[in-house]
Parts: sequence; C-alpha cells; structure tokens
Amino acid sequence: MRHRVAGRKLSRTSEHRLAMRRNIVASLFEHETISTTLEKAKEVKPFAEKLITLAKKGTLAARRRAIAMLGNRDVIAHEDGQPIKKGTVIGKLFSELGPRYLDRPGGYIRIIRLSLRRLGDNGKLVLLQLVGEDEVSEKKTKTTKKKSRKKVRVKEIRETAELEEPVEDQKTAETQESTEAQEQTGQTEAEPQQ
Repeated sequence: MRHRVAGRKLSRTSEHRLAMRRNIVASLFEHETISTTLEKAKEVKPFAEKLITLAKKGTLAARRRAIAMLGNRDVIAHEDGQPIKKGTVIGKLFSELGPRYLDRPGGYIRIIRLSLRRLGDNGKLVLLQLVGEDEVSEKKTKTTKKKSRKKVRVKEIRETAELEEPVEDQKTAETQESTEAQEQTGQTEAEPQQ
C-alpha cells in the first residue's frame, strides 16, 4: 500500500526522476514556455515555484540553495551557426525572474491544456508557462471591476447628476445674456415687431 507516499513515479527510477525534474525546470526558466505531458507538468510545478520564491529573496544563501537544487546550466543561443553563451539558468532566475514576481505572493506558473495528443503513446500535452507581467495587471483590473460594481454605478449616477446641473446653469446664463442683449437693442421677446 502507498499510504502517505507523495509524488508520481512516472515509470522512472528516483535518479531519473530527479534529473528529469531539473531538466524540465531549467528549460522552463530558459525559454519561459515549454510543452510537456500533463503528469510531468503537475509534478514539476511546485518545484519550480519554490525556486522562484528562493529567487525573490535574492540572498547569497538562497542562490547557493537554488544551485544545489537545480544545478547551474549554461544558457546557449545559436547565432550564425555558432553557439554563444548568454549566461546561466540561475543567473536568469535571480536577475530577471525573481524581481519580476516580487509583488506576487505565489502562482508563478500556469498549466494550459492543449487539445493535441502525443503521437507515440497518446499522452495529454500541456503548455507549462511562466505568468507574465501583463497578466498580473489584467487580473487586478478584473477583480476591481467585480468588487466595486455597485460603487461604480453610484459614482456614475452622481457624476451624471453633477453634469446635468451645470448644463442647466449654462442654459439659464445664456438666456439671461441673450435677453440683456435684446433689451439693450430695445427689443424684447415679449414685444413682437409689427
């Protein structure tokens, strides 16, 4: 029986699982979006979020813990057929990703299910993505709209009421000016010309 045994075996030995988890997370931090199976994504997500939480601290001890957990793989880009070293995964994690999520309390990674299936074994495919800054701002605006719908409606009613009063004042001021101008010329609206 598997009482209180956490995690999935994924048909791998423990060393293979650990290496696979490190490789997937390093690729996720490098590319910020990867495609994998649903089971692997669910297994990797908590590990990646713990590493981002470490990166938010930004201390030397946190950096050393992240290197011990993940390793420090190089980020290599190919330009003109030549491999060029762009930095390391831990460097990107602590310099870009950690500061990006300073204001976010958690939930740095999302799993988006795809309708595609893998050809070989018909496995469910998903996109594993880092949440961007634009999604954070959109989420804040959506929640404020939901929370303050009544307040917004009351404000709209007050604003329209305030706008209507000055319009009436302007109309009366314009009619007074026109009557004064007509009185100066000697003609009023009450005295029609004959």
